[in-house]
Amino acid sequence: MKARKLGEGTYGSVSSAVHKQTGVVRAIKTMSKGQMKNLARFKQEVAIMKVMDHPNIIKLFETFEDRRQIYLVMELCSGGELFDRIIEAGHFRESDGAIVVSHILHAIFYMHKMDVCHRDLKPENFLFLTKDSIDKNVLKLIDFGLSSPASDGKVMSTKAGTPYYVAPQVLQGKYDKSCDLWSCGVIMYTMLCGYPPFYGKTDHEVLHKVKSGNFTFDQKDWKNVSDDAKALIRMLIKFDPAERYTAEQALQHEWIRCRAPRSTTASLQAGIVDNLRAFQNQHKMKK
Repeated sequence: MKARKLGEGTYGSVSSAVHKQTGVVRAIKTMSKGQMKNLARFKQEVAIMKVMDHPNIIKLFETFEDRRQIYLVMELCSGGELFDRIIEAGHFRESDGAIVVSHILHAIFYMHKMDVCHRDLKPENFLFLTKDSIDKNVLKLIDFGLSSPASDGKVMSTKAGTPYYVAPQVLQGKYDKSCDLWSCGVIMYTMLCGYPPFYGKTDHEVLHKVKSGNFTFDQKDWKNVSDDAKALIRMLIKFDPAERYTAEQALQHEWIRCRAPRSTTASLQAGIVDNLRAFQNQHKMKK
């Protein structure tokens, strides 16, 4: 294999590699054993990824290891992160949003059927397969580092996730896999107006608002978004997990089934992309 480095992180790097015999291009994630804080958790992540086989979830093909490193051979996603791609395009239609949320929900539906809870759904963990336009593309869920086996009714207590997208029950330390649907609702809300429903200048402020579960649709930013979209968001960002939509219920919603049928075909107002760019820049600075 011939490799080309794509990026570097705390525990290793990601490179693209071409198989000499077949010419197929893959992503190779190289992880340093010495840098890993929790090898057992990493092995659980790999075990979960090995059984995942769905068009909207990144595919792990093979794993290798030597004394110092572990190598994961994965599907290569060259289309970039979800929000970065929307900003790059400079415009966004509600029907594009319905396609994106449909892909996210299909990934969640499959995971939950396989008794897996992701626990860290956020825009950075969704990559487009190619550089094609959104309506001709495939969105892939990546990074199962915080995922956990979770059968129906299993209650989890480990606090996991990212402040803007985490469900209030996760913060309380008593939750089930419905936490993934809350995160999906927050991603959908943020994508359609350019900022999250629970916003704050510090993580403490954000988490305080998440715990309350109260959010609104500001008329200025939501006037061009259909009532169907808002109705679906309300059923996903539902404080009571028992009343929150499952992935199956959300996929049956008209906004998803008919690709935002009552929305205008025009792009959402330009300010949405500006909002999203400002939010992304601030979020990356905080990191």
